Amino acid sequence: MAEITAAAVKELRERSGAGMMDCKKALAETNGDIQAAIDWLRAKGLAAAQKKSSRTAAEGLVGVAVSGTRGVAVEVNSETDFVAKNDQFQTFVRTAAQVALAGGIGDAEALKAATHPAGGTIGDVLVANIATIGENQQLRRVKQVSVNQGLVVDYMHNSVAPGLGKIGVLVALESSAGEDVLAPLGKQLAMHIAAAFPVALRAEDIDSEILERERKIASDKAAESGKPAEIITKMVDGAVAKFAKENALLSQLFVMDNKTPIADVVAKAAKEAGTPITLVDYVRFQLGEGIEKEVSDFAAEVAAAAGA
Repeated sequence: MAEITAAAVKELRERSGAGMMDCKKALAETNGDIQAAIDWLRAKGLAAAQKKSSRTAAEGLVGVAVSGTRGVAVEVNSETDFVAKNDQFQTFVRTAAQVALAGGIGDAEALKAATHPAGGTIGDVLVANIATIGENQQLRRVKQVSVNQGLVVDYMHNSVAPGLGKIGVLVALESSAGEDVLAPLGKQLAMHIAAAFPVALRAEDIDSEILERERKIASDKAAESGKPAEIITKMVDGAVAKFAKENALLSQLFVMDNKTPIADVVAKAAKEAGTPITLVDYVRFQLGEGIEKEVSDFAAEVAAAAGA
């Protein structure tokens, strides 16, 4: 069995919202696996379905760049937030986004191989930055969105500089409507996306692995109800359908009124503009999402140093 550290319990409490003793038990039941422990807590009804912690697991910056019908988001990670405030690092992230936008690049490896305006490749400059700044950095991911006609709108939550911050969003709107219509609509939708954390544009676009995981959690939870098998099947199907509806962007309720589906928000704007408007794609990059950061048990280290 893996050792259950105080740091692991603390992280699980922050990510799940469950109590300390429940977190300790969950970690013991799952051999210390944080994600499995979260699923275990949810199956027991001890954690929120979508606890979206603002604590990210890596430092660095997200950068966004747009030009009319095209937009790109990039994420570059660093070891500390101190580096993210460094002008050299910020300039690199901003330049990487611009190079990706100009070249239509939507892949991290391809962007590393692209030419940097100052000479060499983006990857070469990244390596040089690691040497001069003295801290590891990684160009983690890149994504492009575009429309044939319309506008790509960008939004940066927790911005530290123009186009740079912690949560970057792009909204791609296909329409013949003018920028005076699409820009404010896109900004509202982008703010919703930043806050609501959709996992796909439509319910049918949600990754099957995500849905299967939700089905297992719902099955484990329903099995404890003691109800007949046919009732449990309906409970599970209902739980998965509810999850899909709440996590697909077009069916999410608009955060500004908590009652109107995003699809209806777009339809209303189209009706007022007198021309169709289609939300065709989006990007939401949150710094460090999905990366596990190594955390030391500071209290234990202090105790050991003191000879306790």
